Amino acid sequence: MILRQITIMNRSLTEVNDLIQQTHALRQHINPCLPHFAQQSVYLHTRVSTGCQLISFFSTAMLVVYRRLFVIWLLVILGSSHNACDDSWEEIQSKRTIRAENEVEANKVVNNYRFGFRKWKSHVTERPFEDRSEVVKELYSELNVIKPHSGHLITCGNIAYVFLFGWWVSLVYFLVSILMFITITGVPYGKLCWKLSCYFLWPFGKSIHEIGNTLRRCCEHAPDCECNIDGVEDNSPVLLPSPTEHRFSTYMWLLLGYPPLVVIHSLACFFSWILVFTIPVSKMNARTMAVILLLPPEDVSVSSCSQRKHQGYETRALLCCYHAVNWYYYKYTVDGINVFAVNLLPLVIVAIVIGYIDRENHYASSDVKFAIATGSIIPLSYYIGMGIASISAQSNFAVGAVVNATFGSITELTFYITALIRGHHAANPCLQEVVKAALTGTLLGCILFIPGICMIIGGLRHSEQRFNSRSTGVSSALLFISVGGVFAPTLFSKAYGNLVCEACTNSTGGNSTSNSSGPFVCHNCHYDLVSISSQETHPNMPLVYTVSTLLPVAYIIGLIFTLKTHSHIYNIHVEEGQVRVHPSNVTGHHGAVVHWSRWRSLVILIMATVLTSACADLVTEHIQPILNQPSVSQYFIGVTVLAMVPEIPEIVNGIQFALQNNISLSLEVGGCIAVQVCMLQIPILVLFNAFYDVGFVLLFSDLHLWASIFSVIVVNYIFMDGKSDYFQGTALVVVYLILLALYYFAPSPAGC
Repeated sequence: MILRQITIMNRSLTEVNDLIQQTHALRQHINPCLPHFAQQSVYLHTRVSTGCQLISFFSTAMLVVYRRLFVIWLLVILGSSHNACDDSWEEIQSKRTIRAENEVEANKVVNNYRFGFRKWKSHVTERPFEDRSEVVKELYSELNVIKPHSGHLITCGNIAYVFLFGWWVSLVYFLVSILMFITITGVPYGKLCWKLSCYFLWPFGKSIHEIGNTLRRCCEHAPDCECNIDGVEDNSPVLLPSPTEHRFSTYMWLLLGYPPLVVIHSLACFFSWILVFTIPVSKMNARTMAVILLLPPEDVSVSSCSQRKHQGYETRALLCCYHAVNWYYYKYTVDGINVFAVNLLPLVIVAIVIGYIDRENHYASSDVKFAIATGSIIPLSYYIGMGIASISAQSNFAVGAVVNATFGSITELTFYITALIRGHHAANPCLQEVVKAALTGTLLGCILFIPGICMIIGGLRHSEQRFNSRSTGVSSALLFISVGGVFAPTLFSKAYGNLVCEACTNSTGGNSTSNSSGPFVCHNCHYDLVSISSQETHPNMPLVYTVSTLLPVAYIIGLIFTLKTHSHIYNIHVEEGQVRVHPSNVTGHHGAVVHWSRWRSLVILIMATVLTSACADLVTEHIQPILNQPSVSQYFIGVTVLAMVPEIPEIVNGIQFALQNNISLSLEVGGCIAVQVCMLQIPILVLFNAFYDVGFVLLFSDLHLWASIFSVIVVNYIFMDGKSDYFQGTALVVVYLILLALYYFAPSPAGC
């Protein structure tokens, strides 16, 4: 009997050991679900440990019963979250494994996920052309290849071409052809202009070929006509008639016919390039001006794209176009820079020229100069971002972090410091209030508008998107610290300051010095700390210096937390082909062709910074007429135009991330900028004021205070569940627009 009991106890203990092993296995199965099921797994972990202790404590007779009940309870919990766990784990795996063309791009991707770095979407290396999509290949293809075309040629874009470009280009060719016919010796060129006049009125479905002397000269060196015709096109000089032919007609053409056509084609190139989507028209005009018009007229043949004229030798296609408009040209880049940023770059030259030469506003008003100078900041911000991304992607983390910290906020700081200096010299306190409004506007835009618009656009394409709530929680906590620190002096002044008003009147019409009784109405009231302190400096300054010291320290602690001690929050794997590369091992280039080298990026950064300083100086110089308009609040100008224009490249990057279902980076774009505004830019302004007193006091109006606090609370509530859709994005954008309405109808600061 005793032996039988011992056998039962041994068997029960064996089952207990098996149960413990199964429990550990189940816990390991649950661990991957922790990022999305933290509360369930912590609760489950606690119950598992408690269950193991209870099982070891009870008698052997009850162990079997408790074991079965415990396993059933455990399976119920696992079954309820099994499908969600599988989905979340697959999503985590897909998010943490990202493909990159080369290791330079991989380093850039890793920097995007590191806290503190500005997020950058555009490529810093040249992507292999053969790996691009067919849509992108079409953008960069030349117009000297005849491709099969089965679609309709009568499209809205082609009809628009006729009204925008075709009729006047064709008309000029017709007039030039008449001129060349009048000269008699230029009759061959007159015939060419007549053919090109018909061609440019409707060039679609037609082609221009080269025939005659050029190919004959090529085939003299290669009797079998196997010469490389493409090489002739690229390397041959201007093709003119041979010495045996009459040169007088050529000289007449170069003097009378060619110059006006160059002007016309240059204008067509410029306008079609500025419109971006009509870049095929620009390519067509540029190729005509540089190649076709320099050929002998007898070597040029115009026909339909489906036919080729043979005059003894095979012809070579020079120009063939089917569509004047391609809506995908928003993806077009020039040396790694988006075409829109390239087109806006001439604004910088225009702003500087008219701003510093036309001091008396003879040719442009202050409003025009302000608009041009403000718009010129957009491409400069793009170039600064591209330079930062290029250096960071080609360097180690330390160099990238220094460059990012140095130039990441240079655009905004340049404007703020320039405005404070100009306002101090002109004894104009309104510019200081404009700077505070711009700081608050940047904070509100990065907290509400950038995440909101990214959620809307991403949600419309992907229905529901998930993001890393742990990393977003770090940014949210830093936002709470930032807003609390920045507005601490304002709260301090409200708690211990005296309410001072400029003018008070009672209900009977008397002023504040009269003895009349009754309620008083006071205007321009504010809290003043000077009356409660005998210090020569502003009594808030010790608190301001303390806060300005603590905020960068908190920022550095956040960097250490996310990059060192808890780096697994941001860890990802970057795949290059079939090779998985860990972020710590991404250092080499391995044949990657970068758009900008490190030195070139540094030179561009410095030049862009200098130009940004000049444009910011022009903005602050010509902003006063805008501020003097009674219909618009100065607060509204600061929180909209001056705050959000420099952030347009960041908004574009965030939208591109959202469209690629990478909403985590979209949210980090705004959070990173907002944290840098509070923890870096404002302390730098305070430090600058300490060395060069411009009267900058870290006291904000009530509207700035409560709008910022309310925004942080709203965005943290939205980010709680780790999911986003277009409805949540709409909520953030609507809140942002409501706050803008408050600023629009709010009166301007006192004394402005």
